[in-house]
Amino acid sequence: MAPQLKNEECTIRHTGWTGKAKNLENALSERILVIDGAMGTMIQQYRLEESDYRGEEFKDHDKNLQGNNDLLSITQPKIIAEIHQKYFESGADIIETNTFSATWVAQSDYGLESLAYRLNYDSAKIAKKVAEDFEKRTGKTKWVAGALGPTNRTLSISPSVERPDFRNITFDELVSAYREQTKGLLDGGVDLLLVETIFDTANAKAALFAIQSLFEGEYQPVPLFISGTIVDRSGRTLSGQTGEAFVISVSHANPMCIGLNCALGAVEMRPFIEAIGKATTAKVICYPNAGLPNTFGGYDETPEITGENLRGFAEDCLVNVVGGCCGTTPDHIRQIAHVVSQYRPRVPPESPFGDATLLSGLEPFRIDKTSRFVNIGERCNVAGSRLFARLIKEGNYERALQIAKTQVENGAQVIDVNMDEGMLDGVAAMTRFLNLISSEPDISKVPICIDSSNFSVIEAGLKCCQGKSIVNSISLKEGEQDFLQKARYVKKHGAAVVVMAFDEVGQAADTERKVEICKRSYDILVEKVGFNPKDIIFDPNILTIATGMEEHNEYAINFIEATKRIKEVCPGCRISGGVSNISFSFRGMEAVREAMHSVFLYHAIKAGMDMGIVNAGALPVYDDIDPKLLKLAEDIMWNRDPNATEKLLEYAQKHGKTASAAVVTDEWRTRPVEERLEHSLIKGIDKYAVEDAEEARLQKDKYPRPLNIIEGPLMKGMGVVGDLFGAGKMFLPQVIKSARVMKKAVAHLIPYMEAERLASDSPEGDMYNGTVLLATVKGDVHDIGKNIVAVVLGCNNYRVIDIGVMVPCDNILEKAIAVKADVIGLSGLITPSLDEMVHVAKEMERLGLKVPLLIGGATTSRAHTAVKIAPCYSAPVVHVLDASKSVVVTSNLLDSSGRDDFFEDLLEDYANIRQDHYASLKDRRYLSLDQARKRALQCTFVNDLTPKRPEFLGIKVISENLEDLIPYIDWKPFFDTWQLRGKYPNRNYPKIFNDKTVGEEAKKLFDDAQEMLTKIIAERLLEPKGVLAFYPCSRSGDDILVYDPDEDYFPRGESIATFHGLRQQAEKDVAPDDPYLCISDFIAPVESEVNDYIGIFGVSCGFGALELSTKYEKESDDYNSILVKALADRLAEAFAEKLHRDVRLKHWGYSKNEDLNPADLLKIKYQGIRPAPGYPSQPDHTEKLTMWRLMQAEPRTGIRLSESLAMEPAASVSGLYFSHPKSSYFAVGKIKKDQVIDYATRKKMSVEDVEKWLSVCLAY
Repeated sequence: MAPQLKNEECTIRHTGWTGKAKNLENALSERILVIDGAMGTMIQQYRLEESDYRGEEFKDHDKNLQGNNDLLSITQPKIIAEIHQKYFESGADIIETNTFSATWVAQSDYGLESLAYRLNYDSAKIAKKVAEDFEKRTGKTKWVAGALGPTNRTLSISPSVERPDFRNITFDELVSAYREQTKGLLDGGVDLLLVETIFDTANAKAALFAIQSLFEGEYQPVPLFISGTIVDRSGRTLSGQTGEAFVISVSHANPMCIGLNCALGAVEMRPFIEAIGKATTAKVICYPNAGLPNTFGGYDETPEITGENLRGFAEDCLVNVVGGCCGTTPDHIRQIAHVVSQYRPRVPPESPFGDATLLSGLEPFRIDKTSRFVNIGERCNVAGSRLFARLIKEGNYERALQIAKTQVENGAQVIDVNMDEGMLDGVAAMTRFLNLISSEPDISKVPICIDSSNFSVIEAGLKCCQGKSIVNSISLKEGEQDFLQKARYVKKHGAAVVVMAFDEVGQAADTERKVEICKRSYDILVEKVGFNPKDIIFDPNILTIATGMEEHNEYAINFIEATKRIKEVCPGCRISGGVSNISFSFRGMEAVREAMHSVFLYHAIKAGMDMGIVNAGALPVYDDIDPKLLKLAEDIMWNRDPNATEKLLEYAQKHGKTASAAVVTDEWRTRPVEERLEHSLIKGIDKYAVEDAEEARLQKDKYPRPLNIIEGPLMKGMGVVGDLFGAGKMFLPQVIKSARVMKKAVAHLIPYMEAERLASDSPEGDMYNGTVLLATVKGDVHDIGKNIVAVVLGCNNYRVIDIGVMVPCDNILEKAIAVKADVIGLSGLITPSLDEMVHVAKEMERLGLKVPLLIGGATTSRAHTAVKIAPCYSAPVVHVLDASKSVVVTSNLLDSSGRDDFFEDLLEDYANIRQDHYASLKDRRYLSLDQARKRALQCTFVNDLTPKRPEFLGIKVISENLEDLIPYIDWKPFFDTWQLRGKYPNRNYPKIFNDKTVGEEAKKLFDDAQEMLTKIIAERLLEPKGVLAFYPCSRSGDDILVYDPDEDYFPRGESIATFHGLRQQAEKDVAPDDPYLCISDFIAPVESEVNDYIGIFGVSCGFGALELSTKYEKESDDYNSILVKALADRLAEAFAEKLHRDVRLKHWGYSKNEDLNPADLLKIKYQGIRPAPGYPSQPDHTEKLTMWRLMQAEPRTGIRLSESLAMEPAASVSGLYFSHPKSSYFAVGKIKKDQVIDYATRKKMSVEDVEKWLSVCLAY
């Protein structure tokens, strides 16, 4: 039996692992573990018959048992043990018990429900015995995972098309089944539990509920692994959830590992594993099928193919556990284990989404500082909507569903459902309605707020939600024990919770009581229940003002002040409330109520209110409220006027019950058409959109083209809408109304623009200027801006392919390749879209695409593009401010003559933005050196990437003719030296000569330089000298060990020198899973026993430069003196560039097929790098001493190092050569004291000396 807990220990939360669980936790951080392959595939190889399944014990059973693989643990235990043994021998660290279908639910198909506990117990015993025997024989630690499959029932999908609310199993029945299964596995001795192949998250939540219940009351916790199943390339489970929504829904169980298995092969699974990794702090597990099934349901992927497909997962640090599912065998596992053994495991991000509250329906939803105000739809409430109450009472659930759908369409981000009505069976009504919602993806994509004062109704609602919902509400009203019990129940379901400001004394009305109760509740939830503070939502009671009772006059002020203080004393929490309560004393007077709601929200949101139950679509824009009504509402809100209630009542009576809060007249219809269009957009009035757009179109003098109307008044109006939204004076539902007006007007103009395009006289063979693919990224449904860009580009003769909204990354890239897109445009309005854009850019880089990427949308910015997106992709990434700029940018990107200059100008611009951004960060965060090392770059050094041996090892003096260096001169730095900088498109040589400001002077300087070069070459006034060396080497941590040329084999002797590397420590802004680089990462590690090499070089064109320069100085010719020095520098750089090319093509020969012209070389379009000490990749100048010793630079060439380690002659260049395809230039940046101490120890220098040489790099 597994260790069981005493009753008084039941509420203790797990705080740390011990024993074998601790070993597992450590191993996951040290290496990539391997889980076994398919049990079913192996069983098929034994070709068992019905009698084999029955055995002696079940020979007379009345149902067919063939195919019941779980039963074999009883009838054929030796076969199951043999399969386990084969997987261990092939390299598996973890094996799964043979219990995928060992619940009474699944076994009922065979009439063996009563065997469920025994099946799990016996299976666990078999696997555990094999593991223990293997451990004794080999000394290697192995783990047994208790497998819990999904069953053959589903809580989120009806088995009946006619009855979408019907379910053939209940949550409680699944919990009982999983409880029995888990007890059998734990009693049998498993080391961890694996809830796997999850196609319906609601089923998984039942399993997790059962497991947590056992851990609370009877059993010592064991690690928990959770693995979902994405059924196709849509990236969703069978029940419709995205990967990130799935992670959010199950993370309350605190899994040690979470990931995906089954359904897809590794290639198809990769983008979804990446998405899951970005959404969790847990380790990541991935065990795909052996590819996709063939026509006959079999799997054709060989072990070698599967291994190579998973190599990329390991190489890019995406996983901690890998293995196989359907179609995989011990041979597959052996190959996988071999491939991943050389890579480090994924290091989870500490906090993927910062301080965000995470919720989910079918899709994820985040609430953070960028969310503005979250609208909780209020119309599915029988107490708040007479229409909804009537429909539910009549049993007209279909029409009631339409109310929910309309709310989502109108901008509700969460749907509140309340069934508290005396004549209703609340439990039954809640269950039926939520079951129906789950069959409507347009509704169930958003989280549900389960709203009831009856906790049994809340329980019923929680059992129907596969996503992470909100419970509204619990409180201390019935005492602390009741509060604890309900809070623990909510937490086991993984929901966020609204806590009302009630306690045993009653409802909090004043500020102090609100804060006191909320702080007490917070402490109980966080300290005793273990609630995540970000899942706690306080409702500090929005109470009615203007009741005529003086003590109620401060209620709005109390709420707003309490909101500020609660946020301070309860870090991480959210604030919500029922907004309509504030105006209840004016019920029936909708104009007054709407104005009060708008005014209240305007101030409450500024104070920190995050969300509220409100019909935001009915709110007037704050600035549009009748000024007299606005003053009265402000006075009553802030209790400024003792007579405010009477004045407001008088206003309401005077203006009648049907009056509008906003000033509504038809006066605006008399204004110019431009103002009318703008007014319609701001107010969301679509009645006149077509009429006014047509009137503007007919004004050809003002708007010669229909496009001018879009770029003019329509865009101006949407700009005002954006400003009001950003200022908190408009809410999302109102913005959506504005978008509808925009769409209607644009839709009217599109046919005219299309006719205009077709009427153009472009030749048939050259119909389009280029192909542009547009998409709104995954997770975002907003497309109005993208649609306008499409129109604008289309009107300028570009072929535009718009593939819609919510488009996953792989779909975007597949389509772009298929249509041969010249440009890809990504759009997004919400903040999570920014992360998805980063992901798309990284995938484009991984796939080797070179298509320019345009970034646009309301949340995007030039700064974000420069800092977060552009560094991920080596091709152009351009932020497009608005639709009107898209044509100019696209034209520049597709102009073959000016594209490179445009890109270079962009790179420089973005580099400056990044520099300013990082310089402005006051609290830059850093990883410890150990953490940074765990997240080092993973490079492969086998197969096609096996390092090539140079043509010689040792030292070689290099001679060059000056005239041969001329084609390799980069003239831009030459002009920079003289502070001559052209502006785009005339920045670079030779276009700088066309620049209006500096062109003429640049041409004179260039002519003088040519004359001087001719003189230098003819008279041999400068002498080029160089030295090149290659040595065998290996990586040891952050160091590169250099060996004698004769030690070009393993095992090697002692190293003759060491190059010491410095590793990046500043926390990555671009993506949390980006590697932290050190130059040693590009060299094969010692333990790999792969022969690798490093090159060292030093070149100079400075011999003779000092003498010639001095000669001119003596002649008072400073101009030619500087000119000589500048040319010597350029020639030395040209020497370095040419030598690097010769190294790649001849001396090392790792890139013999390279065919680049000198201009391409200057743009670093080749494989390999040549970093130099004292520069960003290794800022320590003292490393030059090792270089000079190894290549004998001074005796061989005369190039020497000064006391400050500057090279003499000054016109000299030196560096190291790295050949690996993944080697790249990077900046170490600032480093912390722990690395300085470590570096000093490795170099055998004092910390003080290291700090002196690295003073500009110190982050302390």
